Amino acid sequence: MARVELYTTSWCPFCVRAKQLLNSKNVAFEDTDVDREPQQRAVMMQRGGGRTVPQIFINDHAVGGCDELFALERAGALDALLGADQ
Repeated sequence: MARVELYTTSWCPFCVRAKQLLNSKNVAFEDTDVDREPQQRAVMMQRGGGRTVPQIFINDHAVGGCDELFALERAGALDALLGADQ
């Protein structure tokens, strides 16, 4: 399985949706709450360039946010990125 990292906040509905999709696929992920760890927001922005949450990384590749994650799922490309087809 791939290494999946999310930068989120607890109140963000897009963060919740992204986590629900990953949970439905039984994908383990590291969740960094940028409200609880404000210094991590700068790390998030440096890594992927995004300012909003969620910011999602798969194997250190910046995927983007919730919309991009669901677009990968609709295109049938998410499982390959996650290594679920191996």
